[in-house]
Amino acid sequence: MANLVSPPVVNATSSLAAEPESKRMAVPAAPERLGSLDAFRGFVMLWIIGGEGLMVGLAALGHNRVIDTIVYELSHSPWQGLRFYDCIWPCFMLMVGVSVPLSFAKRSLAQTYHQQLVHAAKRAIVLFLLGSVRESVSLGSPYLIELSSALQPIAIAYFVAVLVVRKSWRFQALLGAGILAGYALVLAFIRAPGISAGSYEFNHNLVHLVDIALLGQAHWDRLPYADEGWGTVLSMIPTISTTLLGLLIGELLMSARSKGIKAKFIGGIGLGCLAIGYGTSFLVPVVMKMWTTSYGLLSAGWASLLLLFFYWFIDIRGYRKWAFPLSVIGMNAIFIYMFTSLIHLDPMVGVFTRPMVKLWPNSGLLFQQVAILAVEWVILFWMYKRKIFVKA
Repeated sequence: MANLVSPPVVNATSSLAAEPESKRMAVPAAPERLGSLDAFRGFVMLWIIGGEGLMVGLAALGHNRVIDTIVYELSHSPWQGLRFYDCIWPCFMLMVGVSVPLSFAKRSLAQTYHQQLVHAAKRAIVLFLLGSVRESVSLGSPYLIELSSALQPIAIAYFVAVLVVRKSWRFQALLGAGILAGYALVLAFIRAPGISAGSYEFNHNLVHLVDIALLGQAHWDRLPYADEGWGTVLSMIPTISTTLLGLLIGELLMSARSKGIKAKFIGGIGLGCLAIGYGTSFLVPVVMKMWTTSYGLLSAGWASLLLLFFYWFIDIRGYRKWAFPLSVIGMNAIFIYMFTSLIHLDPMVGVFTRPMVKLWPNSGLLFQQVAILAVEWVILFWMYKRKIFVKA
């Protein structure tokens, strides 16, 4: 995830991304680390690398309303609807966008625009190929395209954000809104053989048809596409809008406005997205696996409000210590994402956790997930102490 690992510093003296390159090069560095981005990234990544299993393990010990609600939210909506787990991918898309102007401003002090574009292109290619590796291992055979998962859409959206980072905020906002609106119109009004315009049915929609036409029926013969209805090619396009929203927020965070004003802007953005998203949901169903426009707006709104939560407590109120365990995860997000995708710790930790079941019935999954998270965090803490931060 483009700069999902270790976010650059914020130069609060001016909105560098909107300035001509000559002026950006002349601005002295006045770094202030955006700790909220590390913690936010770590919080979201936590649920991917074992937090979900931890809550399921707790539920196995005994059901109650709180635990059952959390477990429910930690799974994707089968088709229509929105749960917390449906917002994890958009959170990463948003964070990528936030990171781009911060990184761009920092690199502008030592690199030309051309050098930065080359660097961004290399990062995007690496991220795309990491997605291919992850998907190939998951499916058990070489597989190049995995646009229905996070890494490859992030790679594409990241590079688009880099291409427009020097444009005005109005251009960026119009581009993001135009992508969402255009995508909504395409799904609403374009008919296809056997598919009526405005169809959002499971495995019977334009997104599904385009994937079969471009990737072949074999694409849908593999898990999880046919069974879960994940879109791939067409539904990747609107993900760019969430990253462009993050780009706007990143430029806001770099501005000379007070932190309180910045927080109000982020809150307004989040609430505005929710209002428009819920409003449009009466016409366009909220379907993550098609990344419908209503889903894009709602998930971006919740992602913005989550970012606001961490920004308020960490960067405004200064409460940093509580977030340290999350920051350790967030500063090496790419590493731990690939590590958990390629290396499964369950058999190894199971050797030590299975005997615990004899002492506490139904506790096997809980102890296993606690052990896995502990091993993962210790590895990340070791890397943190030695300043090893894996980047694409």
